[in-house]
Amino acid sequence: MASEHAEPATGRGARFRKDIQGLRAVAILAVVAYHAGIPHVRGGYVGVDVFFVISGFLITGLIHDEVGRRRALSFAGFYARRARRLLPSAVLVVAATLAVSTAVLSPVRAATVLRDGVASALYVANYRFALGATNYLSAGSAPSPFLHFWSLGVEEQFYLVWPALLCVAALAWRRRRSTRLSAAVALGIVACSSFGASLWLTGTNEPWAFYSLPTRAWELAAGGLVALAVPELRRLPGAVSALLGWAGLAAVVWAVVGLSPTTAFPGTAALLPVGGAVALVAAGCRPPKQPRHSRRPRPSHNATGLLGLSPFQGAGRISYTWYLWHWPFVVLAPALVGHALPLDGRLAAVGLSLAAALATTFVVEEPLRRAAWLGRPRGGLSLVAASSALVVASVFLAGTAFPKVLGTGRVARTALQAPPSASPSPGTADLAQTAAAVTAQVQQVVAQSSTETRVPANLEPSLWKAYQDEGPPFYDGCFDSFTATAVHPCNYGETGSSRSIVLFGDSHALQWFPAFENIATSEDFHLVAAAKATCPPIDIAVFSPDLDKWYTQCTTWRNAVVTRIENLQPVVVVLGFSREYGVSNDHVLVDGPAWMNGLNEMINTLESTGARVVVLGDDPYPPRSVPDCLSAHLSAATRCLIPEAPPASNPIGIYAEAQAVTAAGAAYIDTRPWFCSAAWCDALVENMLVYRDDNHITSTYARWLTPVLQAQLALSTGGLVPPPGAGPTTIAASRQ
Repeated sequence: MASEHAEPATGRGARFRKDIQGLRAVAILAVVAYHAGIPHVRGGYVGVDVFFVISGFLITGLIHDEVGRRRALSFAGFYARRARRLLPSAVLVVAATLAVSTAVLSPVRAATVLRDGVASALYVANYRFALGATNYLSAGSAPSPFLHFWSLGVEEQFYLVWPALLCVAALAWRRRRSTRLSAAVALGIVACSSFGASLWLTGTNEPWAFYSLPTRAWELAAGGLVALAVPELRRLPGAVSALLGWAGLAAVVWAVVGLSPTTAFPGTAALLPVGGAVALVAAGCRPPKQPRHSRRPRPSHNATGLLGLSPFQGAGRISYTWYLWHWPFVVLAPALVGHALPLDGRLAAVGLSLAAALATTFVVEEPLRRAAWLGRPRGGLSLVAASSALVVASVFLAGTAFPKVLGTGRVARTALQAPPSASPSPGTADLAQTAAAVTAQVQQVVAQSSTETRVPANLEPSLWKAYQDEGPPFYDGCFDSFTATAVHPCNYGETGSSRSIVLFGDSHALQWFPAFENIATSEDFHLVAAAKATCPPIDIAVFSPDLDKWYTQCTTWRNAVVTRIENLQPVVVVLGFSREYGVSNDHVLVDGPAWMNGLNEMINTLESTGARVVVLGDDPYPPRSVPDCLSAHLSAATRCLIPEAPPASNPIGIYAEAQAVTAAGAAYIDTRPWFCSAAWCDALVENMLVYRDDNHITSTYARWLTPVLQAQLALSTGGLVPPPGAGPTTIAASRQ
């Protein structure tokens, strides 16, 4: 991403490539526009793929030329040059981002960012984000300000292994006297195996496909193959070169505007930007014609000539530093001003990052690049040592600047108890009595917790681990992504049982999974989980703001789930879903006639299978991330109480929805009493963290609510799901 701009010599001399500088401009403008949320630039993330091709081209050519001239490669000199080019700006951005993050972010989030910063400074951020299953294309409301360092990690890892691989290939083929051929064979093997791995992992584990070097190496290798073909490409006919250049530019632009965050990527989709970049770089290998009596080349009217214009040259010159700066500005600006930024606010943040990039380029990067002593191995090592010291100091200062997120005191956890059943076959009155008794216990605990001002030291989960406190389907492949249309076989509980419960919906259905798993295991049920991102189990077309189009994948997937339910013939089907759909877009209003009719249609369809249908009411939504809020108010936890407000706690909407559900013959469970008392809903209940983010409950809290959920299910299904056991039930009361 920050390599030299000279064309590989391959024995024929070298020249400065203005087209490559201009292609850098296209890449950085695409990435910045995408991150700023500019409309119609939904595939701007492919700018990174263009950078990969450029890096592969330049670095492969430089290494090959040195090996060809000297029959050896100075590894110390190579890495000294890389350090001089890359480290100063990167270390400056890491240090500045850590300092600002510590000042403006909550302690919990700042601590996470600190770890991200360390990984970025070590150029292994890509694997940190892959291990955390971070979706770069849908990073959520609080992405890391170091997320963009993933691509720098890929490039540095490439720089680490690629010189040695080329040297080994050259030695292995030394008798053939063709280092080009040996390098081409090595590149071809890498490209084919890497592309195969990318295709496979994109379909099975997209974060690893996106972030890892083995699945991205083919893009760098593609650029390297162009570098080895420079002698042949110089002889391209002018018409062919022009056609190749315009086709390449069209492919890159099409990828920028035609792909989207929900495109399965990299996979086959990456062929478009990579192929376009390869074509552009190859087209530029043909030297421009120079008039006989002039030292200036004749103006070019092809794509490479366009990229040589001054605006592209200027943007390309600062592409590396702008890439480093733009993302921290975009991510940290909302935390600084206290609210999400509209488009003009994001553009202002990008403008400020441009100013920082210009200053860094002319004050730090270029003066150090021109320093002769830094080009020598000893100078490069000195720079590495100084950069490491600065990063260590920044991490130390950032780590000591924010308060430790530790609560005080210990709070016991109440074990919910169901009254003993007076009959082996309890009737409706008995079931209602059991449900009322357990609900009363929950309400008492919730009411008492609403006055607690301290975050307890034995909080479960801890604020550090809140986001990871989710049920297995969220990370075992059973929570289907935007693009999925097939239903995965997600079976839990007693899978051999003839009695089945289906949990059907979106993430707000799946958040209850721990409680349903407890019930299925204790009562001998086969539990089937069917959940898809932002796809309500309602017979209605949904418009997806993430896709910026009608969510046809949701409709296809939902129909497939219904087919599976018809084949399975479960005892109970539970529907759970967010009520935010009408808030996030204007195409479908929750509680509106179309929504209610769609819910009614789905209930009728499911009831025709013989199943009893139960609809779960939604949990109240906090105005911001609860772990973030509590980490900033360890001794004033009541400041994180949640007002009982729309949409999830809208009494009129809940009443209308409950009426529609019962009129259709299904049962409705209002979950608000499990969270709220009076006008407030709890962020903490005893020693339990209720929310893991700004809308999903923790697995810990869902597990604790097992008895009340089971009692309500028993009442709603007429005993098809038995009430909590014959004796006192004490589920999830451990680890107090």
